[in-house]
Amino acid sequence: MFVGHYGVAFAVRSERNQIPLWVLFVAVQLLDFLWAPFVLLGIEKVRMVPGITATNSLDLYYMPYTHSLVGALIWSGTAFFIYKLVRGAKTSNTAALIVAFAVFSHWVLDLIVHRPDLAIYDDVLKIGFGLWNHRGLEFGFEIAILVGGILIYLKRNSSIARKAGIVAFGVVLILIQVWNTFAGRRPTSDRTFAITALIFYTLFAGIAFLLEKRSKLATGRVRPIVEPD
Repeated sequence: MFVGHYGVAFAVRSERNQIPLWVLFVAVQLLDFLWAPFVLLGIEKVRMVPGITATNSLDLYYMPYTHSLVGALIWSGTAFFIYKLVRGAKTSNTAALIVAFAVFSHWVLDLIVHRPDLAIYDDVLKIGFGLWNHRGLEFGFEIAILVGGILIYLKRNSSIARKAGIVAFGVVLILIQVWNTFAGRRPTSDRTFAITALIFYTLFAGIAFLLEKRSKLATGRVRPIVEPD
């Protein structure tokens, strides 16, 4: 799962919860934001095994701290408290819970596409439904989530969303997924893959930040709405 994660970020952003889109872009990929440096530091492990799935060559054989069910729940709870701490009185428990949900959605979507490499806790009881073994279905699943999320975002954020920019960004994400699924050159090492992933995740969050910033400058900043708890 790659760009499909961003469909969740788009879908849960609304004018009411006032969560910046870039924060949600980081949230839905937080487990991978942590996974990449953990791989670089040797804390978690991945190796390239050509043909291990129809979609990619990733053998994610050891990642208990970021991609176990227990680990994902811990990071989701951490995101809740960090968002509340940073935003303070400007936000509600509901908004912080949405951020936590965005973090945990990564594990749920990974469960659908991964082979059985997601542990329940530590490095045991590994599960995964294996949609990566069906390239066309997996690609369609990712794109459907992304497009659906963008459509919800455009409907729920009509006063701040510059539709052309968001749609163009969506098209770019789709093209990147096409390249990644059907034409991309497979990574040759764990370090190469981890570094590349970090670059793309950071770039996408930066673009999300710039798109909403430009929209607010063009339409006038929307007055924040603080939800009651």
